[in-house]
Amino acid sequence: MKTAVVLLPGLNRDRDMIAALTTITGQRPHTVWQTETEIPDVDLIVIPGGFSYGDYLRCGAIGARMPVMQAVADKARQGVMVMGVCNGFQILLEAGLLPGALMRNATLKFVCREVKLEVANANTAFTRGYQAGQVIRCPVAHHDGNYFADEETLKRLEGEGQVVFRYAEGTNPNGSVNDIAGIVSHEGNVLGMMPHPENLVEAAHGGTDGRALFAGALGLAA
Repeated sequence: MKTAVVLLPGLNRDRDMIAALTTITGQRPHTVWQTETEIPDVDLIVIPGGFSYGDYLRCGAIGARMPVMQAVADKARQGVMVMGVCNGFQILLEAGLLPGALMRNATLKFVCREVKLEVANANTAFTRGYQAGQVIRCPVAHHDGNYFADEETLKRLEGEGQVVFRYAEGTNPNGSVNDIAGIVSHEGNVLGMMPHPENLVEAAHGGTDGRALFAGALGLAA
């Protein structure tokens, strides 16, 4: 299975994501620079975490307006699987590929720790390797992960099963409404989440709870 990782100045989780995808697929992913306007034929495109463009203006605001993001949007419209993690989630929101916004953490502090996630919907391509209600471990590292959407949008997200991950067992690190940690697009092929599943894909990480997410997106056995 072929994958691609988008590279933007300031992202610092690209190597983690490349290593995770290489481990899972056995192939090093393509890397696509910010100014590129075409993305190779791949099965999954990932925008990793970090602090693109120093988080100036708003987190992800500048990154979302780079040429490569038009190419990502085109691929998403064609049905290609797209995943944004942490800053990548912020970029997907700013680019209009997912609804809602990510605000400053409720504590006004950077949070870096492990949390627990409940699988709110296991009937998506991304989450099919889990069971509904399953609780998994996953690390977070962010300052602006407080997910918010207006009442109408929230009602639609909840009603259509677009909320796929929630912070579980009182581990919400940022104040996100409804404990939302990850959502998918209406079409189901674009995922945004704040936690970092790429940091739990092999035993050396201390666990493999994140592996099934990538395996599901790529149609592989977890």
